[in-house]
Amino acid sequence: MGLFAQESLNEGVRKREVFGWAMYDFANSGYTTVVLTAVFNAYFVGVIAGNADWATFAWTATLAFSSLLVMVTMPTLGAYADLKAAKKRLLVLTTIGCVLSTAALALAGPGDLALAIVAVVLSNLFFAYGESLNSAFLPELARRDAMGRVSGWGWSFGYFGGMLTLGLSLGYVIYAQGAGQKAEQFVPITMLITAAVYALASWVTFALLRERAQPQPVAMQDAGLVASLVRLRQTFREASRFEDFVRLMACAVAYQAGIAVVIALAAIYAEQVLGFQQTQTMMLVFLVNIASAAGAFAFGYWQDRIGHRSALAVTLVGWIVMTLLAVAATSPGLFWVAAVIAGLCMGSSQSAGRAMAGLLAPASRRAEFYGLWTFAVRLSAIVGPLTYGLVTWVTSGNHRLAIFTTGIFFVAGLWILRQVDMPRGERAAAEAEARLK
Repeated sequence: MGLFAQESLNEGVRKREVFGWAMYDFANSGYTTVVLTAVFNAYFVGVIAGNADWATFAWTATLAFSSLLVMVTMPTLGAYADLKAAKKRLLVLTTIGCVLSTAALALAGPGDLALAIVAVVLSNLFFAYGESLNSAFLPELARRDAMGRVSGWGWSFGYFGGMLTLGLSLGYVIYAQGAGQKAEQFVPITMLITAAVYALASWVTFALLRERAQPQPVAMQDAGLVASLVRLRQTFREASRFEDFVRLMACAVAYQAGIAVVIALAAIYAEQVLGFQQTQTMMLVFLVNIASAAGAFAFGYWQDRIGHRSALAVTLVGWIVMTLLAVAATSPGLFWVAAVIAGLCMGSSQSAGRAMAGLLAPASRRAEFYGLWTFAVRLSAIVGPLTYGLVTWVTSGNHRLAIFTTGIFFVAGLWILRQVDMPRGERAAAEAEARLK
């Protein structure tokens, strides 16, 4: 069986369609890489907020509020997408929203705090919608025993998209700095570059990806929203039947909280603690993306072989090691090592989680269950960065203590993961699907 074997795909699924699906990861990765990880976060703290004592907390609070909006709305949106077979249509609309609000970040300069906050909240909200809706296509494309590797294809390909966007942005930053420009002049251009790559690459997805789901009967009798809310309430009531999915969500809240800190605050930590310059930070994130692409691709095959739970456990141990190295780093060298480990673990842990969620979801309710998965991930995006921001605020900027606190989330995730029984969870999903027929 080759690396991209047709045997990994469901009957009737062509490789070009999987390429189109993976292109969405390629398209939206530039947003997390440039806006949340490498450029705009540090720009928000250092330029827009003027490096005030509360600046890091303001950034984390902005992300937390956006994630709260996702938590409140995404499960219902997922239920609506299932009932109406509207995943692709909603994916197009949310992508347009993210592209436009990312471009709006280019308007934010020194002191434009309100504008920056609104644009970040909206762009992060639409990004989360798109990510969840695209993930819900995975079980339609991949065979159950190949879910890990196909998920890994998407994640690894996505990091190349992040590298492309970051590389274009880095090239412009180097040119602009050579011309004597300041951050408030060149950072807005990187936001436009990010929006443009997102818009162009996502059209490949829209052209190649099919909506295989069919509208469900209840959707024909209803405007959609009421039926979606009823279905969502039913899911929460039936949570005890999906105990392993619930435990996986709890595990995700814990370990994804730590990952959210790395994504949102790594550049701030590098600049505030180790004195990295803008170009150094961007090169660091570029290296992380290379490691993440390799980790997600190779790990996808390995997790199908050893089991998704075991594979995720290995990555969580790696995250704990990374945290300890970052705390210990007093010079750039050790921090670069920690960054490579973070990259290897990032793509693989997120790919494993996405595959596990797909396996534990009833077939006709995948968008809804991925909406619940997004609920958990976005709760983690509140808890992790907000905890980091609070620690730095209370301790007058002690970023080392804040990153050490982050390690606790990975330890908690590893402990909760031990209680997830994948075979039992898959049986529960199959039984729930059978009751609907």
